[in-house]
Amino acid sequence: MIFRLSSVLLVSLTLAACDRSSTAPTRTEAPALAVDTLRVTSEAPPSYLEAPATLRPAQRAVVAAQLTGTILEIATLGQSVAAGDPLVRLVSPETDARLRHARAQLAEAERVVIRERGLVERRVNPPETLLAAEDTLRIAQAATASAEALLSHTLIVAPFKGVVSRQHALMGDLATPGATLLVVEATENLRAEGALPESVASRLELGAPLLVRLDDQATPLTGRIDELAPSTDPDTRTLFVKVALGSSADAHSGQFARFLVPLTTTPAVFVPASSLTRFGQMERVFVVVENRAQLRLVKTGRLIGDRLEILAGLNPGESIVITPPLALRDGQPVSPASEQP
Repeated sequence: MIFRLSSVLLVSLTLAACDRSSTAPTRTEAPALAVDTLRVTSEAPPSYLEAPATLRPAQRAVVAAQLTGTILEIATLGQSVAAGDPLVRLVSPETDARLRHARAQLAEAERVVIRERGLVERRVNPPETLLAAEDTLRIAQAATASAEALLSHTLIVAPFKGVVSRQHALMGDLATPGATLLVVEATENLRAEGALPESVASRLELGAPLLVRLDDQATPLTGRIDELAPSTDPDTRTLFVKVALGSSADAHSGQFARFLVPLTTTPAVFVPASSLTRFGQMERVFVVVENRAQLRLVKTGRLIGDRLEILAGLNPGESIVITPPLALRDGQPVSPASEQP
């Protein structure tokens, strides 16, 4: 009886075990994800040395008085002027009086010459008196020309097309010789001026192209080296450079800029920044190996635009996932939807 019960129990346990094994779920592999891939290559992206610069006009005039006078008219700050337009008009009573006096002496000298010429012709006076009168006439003519030239300085005109960038005097002020009244700067033909390190400036030459990036613009301008200092500053070990930029609607005098001097670079591996994922301090990318995503640790370097330098962990020729989906896991099958060379 005991043997029979044991046999029945053994058979029941065996049937139960078989029933559980037949109903246990089977493990299924995750489906393949469609991803965009990129074949990694080695490249040498352009690298530049940046140096500060300032935009200056190629033409700049400091307007000063050459005589003493009261300012009757003066151009205002920011006023645009053409070549020959009036900038400053002065009133100088002393100069006016000097010119009237010179003209009066000239008229008298002319009358004396006419009278002496008649007397010499009639042999009343010797020829020497006519020569003396003619010398006096020439002196009066020179004095009149000098007074007229001095009076012409009461009107100061613009030497070129530009804009008034500085105003140091107002209408009614007293102008004195040598005192600055205005500063006029040309609005065209701007130049970037600054100092470059001796190590790179020594490779530059007049007329060579050089990139200049304005502080508020992403795309640099291409200029030409207009002036280059012949010697190095012994204190700073730099050379002063002027780069002609021409006309630009977005540039103005005094604006901050940067020189971009190309440097020699070595080939390196670059990948899109979107292909990198981070977990704590670890930097990772998904490498496609036999249609499976393989998570790999990498070490990054420079960020140039939207491309990231890979110092270690990737080799040229390998394919990576450009923008890994959030559901992508290590070892998961992938189906490349497109691959960029």
